[in-house]
Amino acid sequence: VALCARNEAKLGEVAAEINEPTHRGEAAMNGAPGLSVGRAHAFALDLSSEESIKACAKAVIEQLGKVEILVNNAGITRDILALRMKKRDWDEVLATNLTGAFLMTQAVMGSMLKARWGRVINITSIVGEAGQAGQANYAASKAGLIGLTKSLARELASRTITVNAVAPGYIETAMTAVLTEEQRTAMTSQIPLARAGTDRDVAAAVAFLASEEAGYITGHTLDVNGGMYMG
Repeated sequence: VALCARNEAKLGEVAAEINEPTHRGEAAMNGAPGLSVGRAHAFALDLSSEESIKACAKAVIEQLGKVEILVNNAGITRDILALRMKKRDWDEVLATNLTGAFLMTQAVMGSMLKARWGRVINITSIVGEAGQAGQANYAASKAGLIGLTKSLARELASRTITVNAVAPGYIETAMTAVLTEEQRTAMTSQIPLARAGTDRDVAAAVAFLASEEAGYITGHTLDVNGGMYMG
């Protein structure tokens, strides 16, 4: 797994978690070595920079040989009502959330085309489907990802490369941790399953779309929102 982001310290922590042998206690009892979850490598990446994207993609391919599955899951917010939104707020969100995803896909596309197999999974949002006051920039970037997903799905299907999107709803993440208890209650009240989602809920959807079992699915947006939005 190639982990790419700006915060190299956090990347290192995630890489260590992936590389850490699991079932250590059970294995030791049976006299066997621990079982490894996987192998991860961390790479510095600033998705708002085309140069950084190209350098990162090149480094990943040089070290790992190819890219088979790409998950575009970076996202930033600059929330404010449209009346007061500065162009900089608009540009920064679109540059990372949408343009960055396009450029990253473009940078690794050649590897997938050469192998005639690949998976591209874009993490969009319920906001990109339903809209949200105070998030015109974020909603536009996530709606744009859905359009990008469908267009690339048509372009790449002949090479057995599928392109899909996952649209999370209210998920417990660092981004939503800043919400007040009142806001959390209000959000949960709109969810038929009556709970916030978790990172594992989203990860399960991504893992499915990356699998062979999802080989006949492309251009699709999979909602992971507990029924909050049924489009």
